[in-house]
Amino acid sequence: MQNLNDKEWREYKVKNIFTIEKCKCSNVSLLKPGDFPYIGATNRNNGLMRFVEKKEQWITKGNCIVFICDGQGSVGYSIYKSEDFIGSTTLKAGRNPFLNKYTAQFFISALDKNRSIYSYGYKRTENRLLNETFFLPADAQGNPDYAFMEVYVKEQIKGKIQKYIAYIQEQIATMEYRVIPDLQRKKWATFYIDDIFTIHSGKRFVSESMHPGTRPFIGATDSGNGITNYVSDTNSSLDQNVLGVNYDGNGMVISFYHPYECIFSDSVKRFHLKQHKDNKFILLFMKTVILQQKSKYHYGYKFNSNRMARQIIALPVNEQGEPDYNYMEQYSKNLILQKYQQYLAYKGV
Repeated sequence: MQNLNDKEWREYKVKNIFTIEKCKCSNVSLLKPGDFPYIGATNRNNGLMRFVEKKEQWITKGNCIVFICDGQGSVGYSIYKSEDFIGSTTLKAGRNPFLNKYTAQFFISALDKNRSIYSYGYKRTENRLLNETFFLPADAQGNPDYAFMEVYVKEQIKGKIQKYIAYIQEQIATMEYRVIPDLQRKKWATFYIDDIFTIHSGKRFVSESMHPGTRPFIGATDSGNGITNYVSDTNSSLDQNVLGVNYDGNGMVISFYHPYECIFSDSVKRFHLKQHKDNKFILLFMKTVILQQKSKYHYGYKFNSNRMARQIIALPVNEQGEPDYNYMEQYSKNLILQKYQQYLAYKGV
């Protein structure tokens, strides 16, 4: 396989590679809930925002690149949709006879390098989209080398799968499946969060003061395991093997486990167990327990320090009525082992 650096690359305009069509849904609130995908102006979850009723007149056929043309934070990104969908009018679909799930990934990587061009005040209008340029490997005739792109992506995917299989097998070797009672058969009791955890604050750290690096910076987000940046900085919030719990922002009440060394925003609290040594499996169990309280909190009723400390959570307990940490640890291990076995059995792996 020829190396990317050894290929000739040429600059192409979007209008010379794709035929463009508009997506058709101008008001998703007119659609009832259903089982048909609605794609909006976001690159998260591959654009999926909800499932709605199927309206034939609004359907966009799949096997297309979806260009996100508006939307704060996502304008300028592109995604690939293999399936039919209903799309927001803030999107446009691009078609190419050589497009498939492999060449699509190459296209998206090339197109997303233009993301910095756009902003909420500088939208991806149709004219700007058509004249947007990007680089692709070319064949001897100067045309995009679609065959090369497809083979390259397939090889990249194969390599990633092999690494993932090795990782899963390594993880499986460190855990033992044990038969334990179902959750429904365990005795549960309620506790205040501050009876279970010591709670430490993050530290305010503005982006203008950050220096690029490899240390994760944890912010109040609901995705990316809470990582919002990578920095070389450090401060008093430096921690690891910890549960980071958001008390503000879009990810309020959502928490993430951080085995690695990282620093934390002042919108994220650091949770450490009081009566047991912190470990991945117990903290992952606690993450789900805490998440059950999310519906109570919103921008007008924040998960602040006092409410957080006195929030009641339910936990499985032992015969002495104490939190059954051994059970929580084994339950998480069993669940993870089941998932790993499913991944290994998946046809794509």
